[in-house]
Amino acid sequence: MIVPLVLLMGEEGDGMFLTEEQEQLRREVRAFAEREIAPHVLEWDEKSEFPHAVVKKLGEMGLLGVIFPEELGGAGMGYVEYVLAIEELSRVDGSVGIIVAAHNSLCANHIMLAGNEEQRRRWIPRLASGEWLGAWGLTEPGSGSDAGGARTVAVRRGDRWVLNGSKTFITNGTYANCVVVLAVTDREKGTHGGISAFVVEKGTAGFRPGKKENKLGMRASDTAELIFEDCEIPEENRIGNLGDGFKDAMRVLDGGRISIAALSLGMARGALDAAVSYAQQRRQFGKAISEFQAIQFKLADMATQLDAAWLLTMRAATMKDRGMRVTRESAMAKLYASEAACRICDEGVQIHGGYGFIKDYPAEKFYRDVRLCPIGEGTSEIQRMVIARELLGKAPSRG
Repeated sequence: MIVPLVLLMGEEGDGMFLTEEQEQLRREVRAFAEREIAPHVLEWDEKSEFPHAVVKKLGEMGLLGVIFPEELGGAGMGYVEYVLAIEELSRVDGSVGIIVAAHNSLCANHIMLAGNEEQRRRWIPRLASGEWLGAWGLTEPGSGSDAGGARTVAVRRGDRWVLNGSKTFITNGTYANCVVVLAVTDREKGTHGGISAFVVEKGTAGFRPGKKENKLGMRASDTAELIFEDCEIPEENRIGNLGDGFKDAMRVLDGGRISIAALSLGMARGALDAAVSYAQQRRQFGKAISEFQAIQFKLADMATQLDAAWLLTMRAATMKDRGMRVTRESAMAKLYASEAACRICDEGVQIHGGYGFIKDYPAEKFYRDVRLCPIGEGTSEIQRMVIARELLGKAPSRG
């Protein structure tokens, strides 16, 4: 089913189909990012410093509960608004964007999608308000794209579950107050009924964060191991039906891939803005380099790819808000936006020339940060497999 988009021309010439309320949200988040985040980006990046104060303020603004209903303490908005928020945060610092994305679309959203009413009321208000920070644990040292190879196990003992194993590359892992963990509960069934999800709260005996990763980019975002050693949790902390953890995780990732697309858009837009500004100021051979056709063609290609990525992402977000199945559309948005963003950020460095290689200019940081996007929440190769499977009819038929 094709979802039509009504395109309006914004004041800056961007293709848009946004309401005034959505535009206002975009302006507010942009102003916040430029005021509260931009002055600290270089310092946070150099020190790998987690921005605790900013995360607290984001909670107060409602951005840690964008997609959750007001009765559960959320902002009561949709995925279109969520994309705008992640994009504007990431335009200034992708690290902040991914902190918010992992909290909203992975941890809290898994509870929202698969949890019962009691579980939602227990955890969502704390997460949506920013009182708690959330994380989501699927990836393991030996199983990334092959989630079916997970080794973390949960064994039932009476009315409790005992978890043993580890997770890796977990965003917010060191600082999370709770984490949704996927664990094997029936090895023979594999991903088809053998994996379940559990909420583990900070301070639970046998649960601790492990190594904090020293990363190429997104350095102000925390990425860490999670370790479970005879970690006992009650039955009421199991989320969803027994054995449905993997199936629910795939539903969660449909939204999570929209998050990564939005993250890509933000960094690409920041790189393009920086390149345009630099090209207009930098002079060579007696004129601004923006007057050279070679630079103009680069900027034109960057802007065109960015708009195409934006439209794919907004299509997926709009369909998600309408309650439609978005497996193919979110994979397309994530695939194209992440790869286009890498090209855009690469050209941003090239336009800056030697200055693109030093930290006094933002081009090099966008270049480093954006490289995560074709990897996280399903590599580009996995996205192509998902899209092809949808096209070839190996997934439930589309309406």
